[in-house]
Amino acid sequence: MLGNYSLTRLGKCNWWSEGEGMFTATETSVIVLILLAAVGILGWGFYRSQPFGKLGILAWLQSVVLMAPWLLFFGLFAAGVYLNLVSILFLLVASALLYIFLGNQLRAAAKDAPLQKPTSAVENGTQSTKEADPESAQTPNKQPELPQIPTLQVVSIPDEDLKTIQGIFGIDTFFATETIAYQEGAIFKGNLRGEAQAVHTRLSAALEERLGDRYRLFLVANPDEKPVFIVLPSRNDPKPSTIPQKVLAIILLLATIATCFEAAGILMGFDFFNSLNRYNDALPVAGGILAVLAAHEIGHWVLASRHNIRLSLPYFLPTWQIGSFGAITRFESLLPNRNVLFDIAFAGPAAGGIVSLSMLVIGLSLSHPGSFFQVPSQFFSGSILVGSLARVVLGSALQQPIVDVHPLTVIGWLGLVITAINLMPAGQLDGGRIVQAIYGRQIASRAGIATLIVLAIATLANPLALYWAIVIVFLQRDLERPSLNDITEPDDARAALGLLALFLMLVTLIPLSPGLAGRLGIGG
Repeated sequence: MLGNYSLTRLGKCNWWSEGEGMFTATETSVIVLILLAAVGILGWGFYRSQPFGKLGILAWLQSVVLMAPWLLFFGLFAAGVYLNLVSILFLLVASALLYIFLGNQLRAAAKDAPLQKPTSAVENGTQSTKEADPESAQTPNKQPELPQIPTLQVVSIPDEDLKTIQGIFGIDTFFATETIAYQEGAIFKGNLRGEAQAVHTRLSAALEERLGDRYRLFLVANPDEKPVFIVLPSRNDPKPSTIPQKVLAIILLLATIATCFEAAGILMGFDFFNSLNRYNDALPVAGGILAVLAAHEIGHWVLASRHNIRLSLPYFLPTWQIGSFGAITRFESLLPNRNVLFDIAFAGPAAGGIVSLSMLVIGLSLSHPGSFFQVPSQFFSGSILVGSLARVVLGSALQQPIVDVHPLTVIGWLGLVITAINLMPAGQLDGGRIVQAIYGRQIASRAGIATLIVLAIATLANPLALYWAIVIVFLQRDLERPSLNDITEPDDARAALGLLALFLMLVTLIPLSPGLAGRLGIGG
């Protein structure tokens, strides 16, 4: 997935070599499959938007406008048509302006017709409640007599509290029809009356008013995709990090700083630990890698602070090959909804990715004959994204066997790899959290299994994939715990940003085949 490489000295610095190319038919099939996948994603988005009428179409058009420049750029690139940097910037600016225009139209239309997504669970719940309680349907202002709560010995909630909790439900919010013991709390089945977020907010406020901060109210979907409420004691909330855990985080940070210097030394042709007196030589590259890592974590912390969510210290994962694989960060607060999960998960890769991409573009722009690093031209075929940007900026220089590049080019590429690795849709990685926020837990679980299968296959070509697969299996395989309101889906703008992030992850990690790279002018 990341390409095979060996970092050995050649002139100033010599990079990897790859094997023989693929068949033209295979390359063509891959391009066709990517285009079909893109069309399928856009078609699915259009299908989902139709029930919302004008509002849905406008929201769908926003996602199309956001993704169109990248799809156009890479589609033309695969066909051998190269856009210069001015054309790319024009596409991005035009896309941003059109996105803003459609957003204004969407907000204007929403004033006349508020966007509410009815779910089959809500509709079915309303119908079944009417059938079960026809008298309450005729007199909606009358509070129905709620069903008797059976005595459940395994429920740790006291009977008095359980009756108080049952009292928060009503015919105009959630008509509870059944109470089931669940862990240290209880599940309330019934029929949701109204928009999920508004109902959850209202019932949570009622629960806190009556019983204080002793219980938490979760709105989730049961296996039949029908909404249910789960009440659990607040003592089950995420716990703050312990002193040993904080010490471990600090140790891993120090180890990561060391491996970043070691990776910088390898890139420059010496062993840092055997040449500690050359720390000044390794400092710029190591500092660049650490800057990407810092930007990533700052992105998480800024959005978490905005949503009043506590995060643990980051547990960095050091590796001598590229400095670090990123960090593991735990939530130390319950998340109110899936929007918050998406925002915090997306902010880290967005910040780290912007810093890395900026370094890469600036480094390519500053590259000239005599630049510090010398890399084989095949280096740029190790990533679709890196190769395409290099082709746009460096042009015919990529046809030379050896290309001189500015150090920021190498740092930016490493930063993009670190960011892309964390965007893999598995478990509690940023990518897994993004998929869980947009599509729910079931699809996130399947995406995690698919990711592990792909990593297992990639292990045959690159041992780094095995390392990361082990990290996921032992540390990150579990999904994030449900949000308090785990039913309401993020809006289409967030869904489009999530798809864009996953798309950039793929084009960063997937290499160009030598045959296709050659036809595109990389390596002559």
